[in-house]
Amino acid sequence: MALVLLAFAAVATPARAQTITTYSNSTTGTINNGTTCTAPLVRNFTVSTSYLVGDVDLGVLATHSWRGDLRITLQSPAGTRVQLVDGDTNNISGDNFNVRLDDAAASTVNTDGNTANHSTSAPPYQNQFAPNAALSAFNGQNAQGTWRLEICDQYPQADNGSFTRADLYITSLPANYADLSLTKAVSNASPNNGATISYTLSVTNASGSPQSATGVTVEDILPAGFTFASASGFGSYNSGTGVWTVGSVPAGTTRTLTISGTVNATSGATIVNSAEITASSITDSDSTPNNGAIGEDDYDSVSFTVAGSRTAGTPPTLVCSAGTTTHDWDSISWSAGTTSGSYALANIGTMNFAIAISGGSFLSNATYGGQSPTRQNVVTGGFSPAQYSIFELVDMTSQSGSVTSTITLPTAVPGAQFRLFDIDYNANQFADRVTVTGSYNGASVTPTLTNGVSNYVVGNSAYGDVVAADTSANGNVVVTFSSPVDTIVINYGNHSTAPTDPGQQAIAIHDIVFCRPTTNLVFAKTSSIVSDPTNGTTNPKAIPGAVIRYCLLVTNTGSATATSVAINDAIPATMTYTPASLRSGTSCAGATTVEDDNATGADESDPFGAAFVGTNVTANTASLAPAAAMAIAFTATVN
Repeated sequence: MALVLLAFAAVATPARAQTITTYSNSTTGTINNGTTCTAPLVRNFTVSTSYLVGDVDLGVLATHSWRGDLRITLQSPAGTRVQLVDGDTNNISGDNFNVRLDDAAASTVNTDGNTANHSTSAPPYQNQFAPNAALSAFNGQNAQGTWRLEICDQYPQADNGSFTRADLYITSLPANYADLSLTKAVSNASPNNGATISYTLSVTNASGSPQSATGVTVEDILPAGFTFASASGFGSYNSGTGVWTVGSVPAGTTRTLTISGTVNATSGATIVNSAEITASSITDSDSTPNNGAIGEDDYDSVSFTVAGSRTAGTPPTLVCSAGTTTHDWDSISWSAGTTSGSYALANIGTMNFAIAISGGSFLSNATYGGQSPTRQNVVTGGFSPAQYSIFELVDMTSQSGSVTSTITLPTAVPGAQFRLFDIDYNANQFADRVTVTGSYNGASVTPTLTNGVSNYVVGNSAYGDVVAADTSANGNVVVTFSSPVDTIVINYGNHSTAPTDPGQQAIAIHDIVFCRPTTNLVFAKTSSIVSDPTNGTTNPKAIPGAVIRYCLLVTNTGSATATSVAINDAIPATMTYTPASLRSGTSCAGATTVEDDNATGADESDPFGAAFVGTNVTANTASLAPAAAMAIAFTATVN
């Protein structure tokens, strides 16, 4: 039959000085036993205007009782053919096909599951997926002419369907553009822990680009597992923000940056590092800066896997100047199925322990103490005799499921250390991932994780990749906080190497050793010249008659509350204290609260007291919490 182009219309949408034109074909047709891939259903789109292609998307709506059988191919007027959909790739069985194919989509076509049946109405298209082969193969070609769409059934048996419509979306290039691309390489794909390696980033403006690109930046946030040392090459690199300021890239030019550092992940860890062009002064012919699309040529990533034999690491020594308090599960009760509890810690106060689950459910197993979470001593971490720990046995329904255990302390401790048991891996079931974070007065605190034989560590996360027995120490991970912390969060779930539907998995949280809190009072005295008799307040000097502002600042940098804090400052004979000049606050700049000179009255509870007695300025406070400060300011005149 003759193929008729029905209603192709230009629908212009501004996109960085580009125009998207839509060409539609709604001539219906059958996709049945006769529509084989040697005799496909063909639908054409006619483009009558001459312009360069910057980007192509394709929307297809078809009914079919097994969409995984469909093969879809697009051919440009230049003869370039791209097989966009191949059911063999993902072996999907859901009904119908309602998809806009777009290189920038996050997921690949036919990855939405066998039970996901598509609707039969479009546009707008129900789903947006990346094709099996990139549509960017058409970029830079002249759009004018006939575009040929082929749809066939790879297994033409009892599964039939019909073509409803297709929409071809072509983005035209403006008159002036650049064609930027980014590549990234690593000097050693299998370095040892502690080895020095380097990443090389290259930004190229194609020789056929009509314009130079200026204001070019690249974002390369360095991953955990790589410690930055230096950067060299064109432009400048900020390791804190991950931004490489490239600047100008003329046509036919490549700008290069080398980032050097050391490997700080344990054996078996795979470290992925990605980078993307995030800004440019001019439209790019085939990519959009800073859109996170991994299929575009302005985005690239590389990885390395840490080599060497796996041995259990040696955890840092926990140094506690005031001694330790141990939360020992052997002597503490926990009712099976309970998700929270409060426990008294000697010299610290009451600790709260809470467990929450997302994307899964706790399981009950008599061997491991009954309904989880529970206290058990079957998974022992290699201790003999066996010791108790809190066991979290779960059934995760997806890789994103997790269990979060939060330890909240009444006051910060200078440090803490504990073991996690059974961080391991089981083929086709789970790949344990545990991430430990902390905080101190709301600021993040990062612990040191030490690996076992059955797991590796990247930053503050550990990943299981080998099976560990219930009574083995191989699955242990030691967590060490070497700086003050008041909240500890243990998030347990799966690595991306786990199945999409992980099965039963578990970890155990063993005894926790806390450093007992200590105070650490730091005192500082500062001064500034307010005025003098000659210059007034303009660039005053410390000459006779000058007025000097002093500030006495005491800060508690420890993790325990200091009590009965008092300070004293003797005014020398060369100075005369200014009556009623005492002020208080929590910083020198903020010391504005009026204090009288006699240490009595309501002002002495705000919360600081201050006085001038004889020749001494004194101040006191009943308590000074961790990270809190007391500031006392006053003025005096040079005699």
